[in-house]
Formats: sequence, C-alpha cells, structure tokens
Amino acid sequence: NPDYLLLDEPSLGLAPIVVNDLFNALARIKETGVGLLIVEQNVRISLRHADRGYLLEAGRITGQGSAAELMNDEAVRKAFLGSAA
Repeated sequence: NPDYLLLDEPSLGLAPIVVNDLFNALARIKETGVGLLIVEQNVRISLRHADRGYLLEAGRITGQGSAAELMNDEAVRKAFLGSAA
C-alpha cells in the first residue's frame, strides 16, 4: 500500500493505444489516494492527467503551475504542445 508511485518515462516506446490505457490505469490508481510523480516527455497526455506540472530544461525548473495553467500558457503551448493545442 504505497503512498506514492514514482514513474520515469512510463510511455517510452509504447504504442499510442497502450499509452492511453497506461494513463487511464494511472488515473484509477490516483483515485485510490496514491500520489503519482511522473517524469514524462509526452506533455499533452501528462497534463491531461496531472494536477500540477513542472517544466525542466537542463536540470532546472523553468516553469510550473497547475495543469490547466500550463496547458493554457502560450509559451508552453508553442514549445511543447504545438501552436494548435
């Protein structure tokens, strides 16, 4: 019965349908009260499932906020989500 689950790039190398299944399973785990800390380059799906996000560049935090704030931040959209996110 862990308090937290730490994951490093859980979607790396997975087919898109499997990535969706994985994040749906993680959402169910989160609903049980287990905290999740996920390091992930798939920003779009990560923010869709996150409460908060931190942007790292060269080992430094360059941005942070709620998932909604980051999804709506123009600089984040251009850099990580494409301009039509």
